[in-house]
Amino acid sequence: MNSVWLVPFVFLLLLEECVGRPFYPLPSKVAESNKQPLQTFRPYNIAHRGSNGEFPEETAPAYMRAIEEGADFIETDILASKDGVLICFHDVTLDDTTDVAERKEFANRKKTYEVQGENITGWFSVDFTLQELKSLGVKQRYKFRDQQYNGKFSIITFEEYISIALDAPRVVGIYPEIKNPVFINQHVKWADGKKFEDKFVDTLKKYGYRGSYMSKDWLNQPAFIQSFAPTSLIYISNLTDLPKIFLIDDVTVPTQDTNQSYWEITSDSYFEFIKEYVVGIGPWKDTVVPTENNYLLTPTDLVAKAHAHDLQVHPYTYRNENMFLHFNFHQDPYAEYDYWINTIGVDGLFTDFTGSLHNFQEWASPSPNDGNATKLLHKIALMISTYRKV
Repeated sequence: MNSVWLVPFVFLLLLEECVGRPFYPLPSKVAESNKQPLQTFRPYNIAHRGSNGEFPEETAPAYMRAIEEGADFIETDILASKDGVLICFHDVTLDDTTDVAERKEFANRKKTYEVQGENITGWFSVDFTLQELKSLGVKQRYKFRDQQYNGKFSIITFEEYISIALDAPRVVGIYPEIKNPVFINQHVKWADGKKFEDKFVDTLKKYGYRGSYMSKDWLNQPAFIQSFAPTSLIYISNLTDLPKIFLIDDVTVPTQDTNQSYWEITSDSYFEFIKEYVVGIGPWKDTVVPTENNYLLTPTDLVAKAHAHDLQVHPYTYRNENMFLHFNFHQDPYAEYDYWINTIGVDGLFTDFTGSLHNFQEWASPSPNDGNATKLLHKIALMISTYRKV
């Protein structure tokens, strides 16, 4: 190899070894006015609980890696601690993704509560102060994923999550969920008499999140608010004009607050009603395209129906592992992305593997401004990464 090319080649290899993904400027190194804007010309890459295919979900490293990998939005679930601090955590119980069961000092905190009509036993976040929650180590949810980071990271607060997005070297949106609002409002009381939803919106306002979808304010600090609870979405519509997404569960699961069936909430009449409060829906992907024996069946009309009511569709969740890929895609996550984007026509995708979705979209529908030095470095690093894995 010509010695002129050796130094930059080795430099790029070292970068690739250090970060495992294409290099980007570190947070705070890019001037605020020079931040690359949010892309809006192709479906949104929504980092589901961060890049949790690589790091334990909803931790700072998971979100930072998702930003590094090209996420348009970083997604999180918001719950509350016993002392009323809003935290980023998916389950109402701490059992599956922390080491709480190994902590003898918390053995007596195990309880049984009714959650969405079912009795659930475990350690609940609402029974722990923020300080106690911070003392727990977060672990990977799935045993078949990398376990080396178990116990190394802590639960983060809603405000810490927002700070990660705002400190990114480009404009990165946030996508927080009002999680289990009925349960939280039953077990956590704030001194000022406000509800969970009030505290949630207050936090967004504190950090400057405002504006309707695609407005100047929104594009400056993009955010979608999501929830499975229609009453919460309707309630906060009087508090903020930020765009909202109505999450939709499996066809067998009624809404957690109004006990409405899947068939009712996906009817034309309901879409006509809810579109006054939301800009889109977030359905489980198997309700959009049903499956049988791990093969896709004929797609439903859910996407067409939603689009007819001017509602976006952001299905969840896309995962690279073979156990999550339907046989139609022949163990190729790019084939799955291609199908959902180009055949089904969705407007955003919740993925555990932000980098793979970003790579697919960069190859299939590259940015029209794909000419600057950062983009070039990104592409070179991708080529090297691919070469080294052969």
